[in-house]
Amino acid sequence: MATYLIKTTEMYRCNSEQEANNLVKAAKAAHEYEVIKSTIESKQAKAKGEITDEWKRVTITKVFSDEKEPFGNLMPIYKEEEEEEE
Repeated sequence: MATYLIKTTEMYRCNSEQEANNLVKAAKAAHEYEVIKSTIESKQAKAKGEITDEWKRVTITKVFSDEKEPFGNLMPIYKEEEEEEE
Protein backbone atom coordinates (compact mmCIF):
# COMPACT_ATOMS: atom_id res chain seq x y z
CA MET A 1 0.00 0.00 0.00
CA ALA A 2 1.34 3.43 -0.92
CA THR A 3 1.37 6.60 1.17
CA TYR A 4 0.03 9.78 -0.43
CA LEU A 5 0.28 13.39 0.68
CA ILE A 6 -3.26 14.77 0.52
CA LYS A 7 -3.28 18.14 2.32
CA THR A 8 -1.02 20.39 4.40
CA THR A 9 -1.53 23.54 6.44
CA GLU A 10 1.52 25.78 6.70
CA MET A 11 2.02 28.81 8.92
CA TYR A 12 4.53 31.56 8.11
CA ARG A 13 5.69 34.78 9.74
CA CYS A 14 6.16 37.83 7.46
CA ASN A 15 7.45 41.26 8.37
CA SER A 16 4.98 43.22 6.25
CA GLU A 17 1.55 43.05 4.60
CA GLN A 18 3.24 43.16 1.18
CA GLU A 19 5.45 40.15 1.98
CA ALA A 20 2.38 38.28 3.23
CA ASN A 21 0.37 39.08 0.10
CA ASN A 22 3.30 38.06 -2.13
CA LEU A 23 3.61 34.74 -0.30
CA VAL A 24 -0.10 33.94 -0.78
CA LYS A 25 0.02 35.04 -4.43
CA ALA A 26 3.04 32.80 -5.12
CA ALA A 27 1.34 29.85 -3.42
CA LYS A 28 -1.81 30.32 -5.51
CA ALA A 29 0.28 30.45 -8.71
CA ALA A 30 1.99 27.10 -8.03
CA HIS A 31 0.89 24.12 -10.12
CA GLU A 32 1.88 21.34 -7.68
CA TYR A 33 -1.15 21.92 -5.42
CA GLU A 34 -4.36 23.91 -5.00
CA VAL A 35 -4.66 26.55 -2.27
CA ILE A 36 -8.05 26.01 -0.66
CA LYS A 37 -7.66 28.51 2.18
CA SER A 38 -5.33 31.35 3.10
CA THR A 39 -5.43 33.87 5.93
CA ILE A 40 -3.29 36.84 6.93
CA GLU A 41 -3.46 37.96 10.57
CA SER A 42 -1.75 40.90 12.25
CA LYS A 43 0.08 39.84 15.42
CA GLN A 44 1.81 41.82 18.16
CA ALA A 45 4.11 41.07 21.06
CA LYS A 46 3.68 43.29 24.10
CA ALA A 47 5.75 43.93 27.21
CA LYS A 48 4.37 46.02 30.05
CA GLY A 49 1.51 47.18 27.84
CA GLU A 50 3.78 48.43 25.06
CA ILE A 51 4.05 46.86 21.61
CA THR A 52 7.57 45.44 21.20
CA ASP A 53 7.12 43.59 17.90
CA GLU A 54 4.61 43.37 15.04
CA TRP A 55 4.31 40.83 12.24
CA LYS A 56 1.88 39.09 9.89
CA ARG A 57 0.93 35.44 10.40
CA VAL A 58 0.11 33.75 7.09
CA THR A 59 -1.68 30.40 7.09
CA ILE A 60 -2.00 28.49 3.81
CA THR A 61 -3.87 25.21 3.33
CA LYS A 62 -2.75 23.26 0.25
CA VAL A 63 -4.39 20.22 -1.37
CA PHE A 64 -2.03 17.98 -3.34
CA SER A 65 -4.25 15.05 -4.28
CA ASP A 66 -7.79 13.70 -4.03
CA GLU A 67 -8.19 11.53 -0.93
CA LYS A 68 -10.56 9.07 -2.62
CA GLU A 69 -8.42 8.64 -5.74
CA PRO A 70 -4.89 9.87 -4.91
CA PHE A 71 -2.19 10.26 -7.50
CA GLY A 72 1.52 10.92 -7.37
CA ASN A 73 3.82 10.19 -4.49
CA LEU A 74 4.67 13.65 -3.17
CA MET A 75 6.57 14.20 0.03
CA PRO A 76 7.40 17.72 1.20
CA ILE A 77 11.02 18.80 1.54
CA TYR A 78 11.66 21.57 4.02
CA LYS A 79 14.92 23.49 3.90
CA GLU A 80 16.13 26.56 5.69
CA GLU A 81 16.27 29.62 3.48
CA GLU A 82 19.46 31.63 3.61
CA GLU A 83 18.96 35.11 5.04
CA GLU A 84 19.55 38.09 2.79
CA GLU A 85 22.37 40.39 3.75
CA GLU A 86 21.39 44.01 4.26
